[in-house]
Amino acid sequence: MTDSEIVERLSYLEKKVLLALRDLQSASPEEILYESRLDKLVEVMNASSWLQAKELVRIDERVSKRYSLRNQEAALKPLPEKVVLKSVISDHSGRATMAELNAAGILRRQDLQIALGWIRKKGWGTLSKDETGTVVEATDEGRAAIEAKGEDEMLIQRLSEGELHESEADIEAIRQLKQRKDFLNERLVTERTISLTEQGSRIAALDLDTTEEVGQLTPDLMGSGKWRDVSIRRYDVRAFAPTVYGGRMHPITLLIDRIRHAFLTMGFTEITGDYFENAFWNMDVLFTAQDHPARELHDTFYLSNPDSVDLSEDAEIIDVIRQVHEDGWTTGSRGWGYKWSLEEAQKTLLRTHTTVNTIRRIAEDPKLPFKVFSIGRVFRNEAMDSTHLPEFMQIEGIVCEEGANFDMLCTLLREFYARMGIPKIRIRPSYYPYTEPSADVEVYFNGQWMELGGSGIFRPEVTEPLGVHEPVLAWGFGLERLAMPVWELKDIRDIYISDIDWLKRSPQV
Repeated sequence: MTDSEIVERLSYLEKKVLLALRDLQSASPEEILYESRLDKLVEVMNASSWLQAKELVRIDERVSKRYSLRNQEAALKPLPEKVVLKSVISDHSGRATMAELNAAGILRRQDLQIALGWIRKKGWGTLSKDETGTVVEATDEGRAAIEAKGEDEMLIQRLSEGELHESEADIEAIRQLKQRKDFLNERLVTERTISLTEQGSRIAALDLDTTEEVGQLTPDLMGSGKWRDVSIRRYDVRAFAPTVYGGRMHPITLLIDRIRHAFLTMGFTEITGDYFENAFWNMDVLFTAQDHPARELHDTFYLSNPDSVDLSEDAEIIDVIRQVHEDGWTTGSRGWGYKWSLEEAQKTLLRTHTTVNTIRRIAEDPKLPFKVFSIGRVFRNEAMDSTHLPEFMQIEGIVCEEGANFDMLCTLLREFYARMGIPKIRIRPSYYPYTEPSADVEVYFNGQWMELGGSGIFRPEVTEPLGVHEPVLAWGFGLERLAMPVWELKDIRDIYISDIDWLKRSPQV
């Protein structure tokens, strides 16, 4: 195509961008907007995209990160480890027990645990055990840090004054702040540079007529005869045209349907449950001790309205579960050996797993055999990263029949994942408070073994109080973890960021 033919096929906006770049040669979209005197940035970007398709300009993109404080109050108070360190040194002569720090009331219990972890990580103190429990002792480095501000503290101060580009912040300090839950906002910013190609420079040097043209004949132009008086842009049948995508289902919805079909064709029945639960059915019936870490606020979302429920309708099973926890009841177990609390069991929460669905199903109808599964949303108070979400979907199931055993469970798991397109998995020993034996299911992905979920055989302390004496095979898998190897995603968060290009390209089978 000759230069004159190329010029004939240029739109008014494309010519304006080329003329702006004739002087600038390379510039940001904002600079081109100012130089071209166009009205909107979107006009610059649309024209630049067409010019890039015609190989007249090159668009370079660089993605950078910008950081800000999620809560401005964070800059107004000292870090929890600094609070604890000052107390250890000034109030306890450099050595304090966990009991003394708890009694002092300087921090909430869960914040105190976090602070001790940071004290050890920063080298400000050492942790040891004696007959009184955990003891923290300040180091020389810790004593020196009392009056000095660390890199993370100085970064917090700077962030309180406004957003920072990643090049303006200390990388190690950023890494430390990102490890603190709900502390730092990270925003991706795309910076674009538009430059003339060699051919583009040649075309921009020509005499470009910037008279506005009509690109589409409208009924008004045709009916009024005005079409005779306007300049109509030549239609280029060889120009790039975007691919048109129709409406489609979200990939997660399709994956759920695929999982559901797999279980239904394997003879399972689907069950459902509520997001709102109580600690009794979510934890206690599953033989999870009332002092287990999973029941702490930093792992579970407890509700404030209502903060408890009446369990009087479950009085009969409550008494049995109390005995199971305290002394094992008639299961042959010793239980957990503590005084079980009804008040703790009445707490309300967002379910932490869909296992509560299957437990309620067993309690309602313990008659054998049964094979059920559920796919539902669960909630855990976890920091978000490439493989963790605070809200995710779980695939849960149980099988109970005469002669059920661990070999049957392993075979069932391999069959399910084979139907999901993952023929090779690893099953390795693990620990869960309500199954024995217990196992984790893993897949080799992204250069390492990634856990997909847990499984095992329910302990007698779980099933016998519900009237079941045969082995109950159970499992709970993360649906999003399964999606990662299926779709070859390296970051679990990509599933929900609504990347339109990825959604358009995603397979529909």
